[in-house]
Amino acid sequence: MTTYPGDASGRVSSTGDEGRGLGQKVDHLGADAQRLFTDARDAASELGQSLDLRGRVERNPYGMMAAALGVGYVLGGGLFTPLTARVLRLGMKLAALPFVKDELIGMAEAAVQGYQTGRGGQGQQAPARATPASGPSRPESA
Repeated sequence: MTTYPGDASGRVSSTGDEGRGLGQKVDHLGADAQRLFTDARDAASELGQSLDLRGRVERNPYGMMAAALGVGYVLGGGLFTPLTARVLRLGMKLAALPFVKDELIGMAEAAVQGYQTGRGGQGQQAPARATPASGPSRPESA
């Protein structure tokens, strides 16, 4: 039966190959982990240089603070909350406000223009107005 160091029986393997192979594997895993850490650190520094985060923070600190708050809010799970739904609803209303305002102004201008066109011919005969639909009109007797 083969046992390894730290086994419950406390016996050490009769052959030294397993212990050396395990040590080499641990060393190899350590080197791989260090290489992965170095690659990740290099990638992060390259990303930071390409985004020029320090320069952006110096040029626009409040905007970067707002961006950091937004990213933190989303990553913290705040995207699917009732507060977010209310804020989005308010944003949609505020975004639609200029379109509604333009439409209302256009309708008001058309109404005023129609009113002015109807009043423009005052010197001429006034247009005939429709009589109520209550029945045939009777001439008034004198």
